[in-house]
Parts: sequence; C-alpha cells; structure tokens
Amino acid sequence: MALRKLVLVAPVLFILHVVEEAPGFVAWFNSLVPRGITQNLFLAVNAAALTITILIALLVAASPDPASGLVLAAWVGFLMLANGMLHIVGTIAHARYCPGVVTGTLLYLPYGVLLLRRIVRDLQVSPVAVLGVAALGAVPMLVHGYLIVFRASRLF
Repeated sequence: MALRKLVLVAPVLFILHVVEEAPGFVAWFNSLVPRGITQNLFLAVNAAALTITILIALLVAASPDPASGLVLAAWVGFLMLANGMLHIVGTIAHARYCPGVVTGTLLYLPYGVLLLRRIVRDLQVSPVAVLGVAALGAVPMLVHGYLIVFRASRLF
C-alpha cells in the first residue's frame, strides 16, 4: 500500500490505542506518580494528539513529499514508536499491565516501522534522515516515559 493511503490508517490506530488505555491508564499513571493526572487531562492530551495525527495524515495524503514525510517521521517517532516502548517498559518494570501495551506493541510498533520504511521508499528520503528525525521526535516521549516509569515524575 502506498504511503499516501497507509498514513490514513494512523488516526484509526490512535483511536484503538486510546480505547485500550482509557479505562485504566490514569489509575496506572497515578499509582506511580504522586502528582497524578485527571481523566480530563488524559482526554484533552489525547484529543490534541488525535487532531495532530489527523492533520499530519491529511498533509501526507494530500502532499506526499520529502518535507511532509519528515514531519510524519518525527510524529511517528514520538506518538507510536516511543509511546509503544513506554508501555512495554512500564509493563516490564512494574510487572503489571500498563494500559496501552497491547496496541502499543501489536499496532504502533509494526505500523510505525512500516510508515518509516514507506517514507524512505515512496518519498525517496534518506534512511539516515528518516531515522534521525524519528529519533529526535521520540525524545520528549522517551524522557516523559522515563520520568513516569523510573522517577515517579512527569514533564507536564
């Protein structure tokens, strides 16, 4: 499937991930971080992320060029690859289910890698550039995940 069609699946996967997370992520998070979050904050953050995901998906579908591909790579690094890792590490480190680990592992990680490969292939962007931008995009989520899982803290 071409990137311009494949990217339109991203909002659907995001929604599936939030559906898995929503019933228990706030309680899981608050069991680790004394300065917890509310369900309203969780929903607001995810509404903003869904909006960004839709906008980037539409941008790439409408204008699949190297610049839009790099924007997508940064977002995939942040939203899917680093977030998937957060859920896996959180589950392992605390030896209990971190809500979102199933979709983060089975959907986000393979789909994110597939999108990065499609950016390289379909848009003729250097693999080094795509991986570099995805890695930079992942940094805020990786830092946030580290703080949550290992330091009982958060970025915001």
